[in-house]
Amino acid sequence: MSLEIKVPAVGESITEVTIGQWFKNSGDYVEMDEVICELESDKATFELTAEAAGVLTTKAEAGDTLEIGAVICEIDTNASEGDAAPAEEKKEESKPAEKTSNGGGKTGEVKDMVVPTVGESITEVTLATWLKEDGDFVELDEIIAEVDSDKATFELPAEAQGILRHVAAEGDTLEIGGMICKIEVVEGDAPSESAGESTAETTPSSNGDSYAAGHASPAAAKILAEKGIDAKSVKGTGKDGRITKEDAEKAQKPAPKPAAPQASKAPAKEAAPEAPKVAGERNTKREKMTSLRKTISKRLVAAKNETAMLTTFNEVNMKPIMDLRKQYKEMFKEKHNVNLGFMSFFTKAVCVALQEWPAVNAQIDGNELVYHDFCDVSIAVSAPKGLVVPVIRNAEALSFDQIEKEVVRLATKARDGKLTIEEMTGGTFTITNGGIFGSMMSTPIINQPQSAILGMHNIVERPMAVNGEVKILPMMYVALSYDHRIIDGRESVSFLVRVKQLLEDPARLLLGV
Repeated sequence: MSLEIKVPAVGESITEVTIGQWFKNSGDYVEMDEVICELESDKATFELTAEAAGVLTTKAEAGDTLEIGAVICEIDTNASEGDAAPAEEKKEESKPAEKTSNGGGKTGEVKDMVVPTVGESITEVTLATWLKEDGDFVELDEIIAEVDSDKATFELPAEAQGILRHVAAEGDTLEIGGMICKIEVVEGDAPSESAGESTAETTPSSNGDSYAAGHASPAAAKILAEKGIDAKSVKGTGKDGRITKEDAEKAQKPAPKPAAPQASKAPAKEAAPEAPKVAGERNTKREKMTSLRKTISKRLVAAKNETAMLTTFNEVNMKPIMDLRKQYKEMFKEKHNVNLGFMSFFTKAVCVALQEWPAVNAQIDGNELVYHDFCDVSIAVSAPKGLVVPVIRNAEALSFDQIEKEVVRLATKARDGKLTIEEMTGGTFTITNGGIFGSMMSTPIINQPQSAILGMHNIVERPMAVNGEVKILPMMYVALSYDHRIIDGRESVSFLVRVKQLLEDPARLLLGV
């Protein structure tokens, strides 16, 4: 019986693929699940496996572009291994070498790994980094890659022990459930990398003119097209000389050849003055936005467009807090093993003010207003991959040292990319401190669905009029951006004035006045 093998569906938006190369020739005998060719889409490269054992008959050539569902080859399932075409004597000779190399315990089973579910609202992720190379031996549960979602970075552990085969490339965006890699399952120790794989690799390279030589992958071809670079001018470092995405990114457009001097003609009327030549390079670089950056972009624009955002300002004399810190910071650190910073004062002051002005701690849900009797304060942290906002739960019930310890814990996890989704959701009010970067004044953007955000800034000594006298005081501007749909001007201004009172007289935080 002749079994037709059709191009499988490899993604919702992919309608056609290109045959990269055949690993088996027409007339070869193939085993079930044996990889017979490599397919390339505009997003990734895939391996096509035999759906049954038998003699292979190809219906398309390497380089052909086929639609999804088109017949790519046939397998005569009634034929035996002895019926294979005799022209493959070389492969017959090479088979014993493969068997000796497979003595490392390959079971023949291939484990397909797909993108796991990482959160209810997350529908796609971006493959950030492969921690293991294609062809590496990996242990069960060993971390093989990092993937970025729009909220956090996750580590991907191996689901089996064996040889890793990449399916997706770094930078690819994959839907949840999409194929990311395969693992050729191995029992026992790692197989020796001797004859088997080396013969497979040296065979095509021996003649030096394989299909892959100088051929750009879809991602690389797209980058080269954007740069206006001919693939023929790029030397590929991939398998069999294939041009990889990294080759394309590193490729530079060759400098234009100097114009050939024109033959002397009639004397020019008047030589136009030449533009001055300026030394130096004018390179540009394009980078694909990460999922996290795209989400930050969408949320910030949505906050500007979907809320009636307004900002009110005030200024705070920081001298009382600075004096208090100077007096007790050593005792505080000795007793609580954490530094006494400004964030605990601001968090405590904000919690008191939020309970007195509950609209600032509320949010809009459809046609309803949701008020909270707790204060889950989000703190904006600049992480290496972008801005993240972990949450201090029930901050109104925490002491100064508990707040400082929670800030240190969350900021450390943010910088290490270890924050969980639960730690970044559910805040009711946000504090952001642009002062650590030197900002003197700004208008922070609301962290939806919250209704307000407090911006801290740097501390600058300025002359202030105090009881008819000019004094030099350490001052900080504070800004409250709020959604005017839910918070009136009286409430926003009164909230900020209350925060100012509590910060300029910290004793009020202890006495509740």
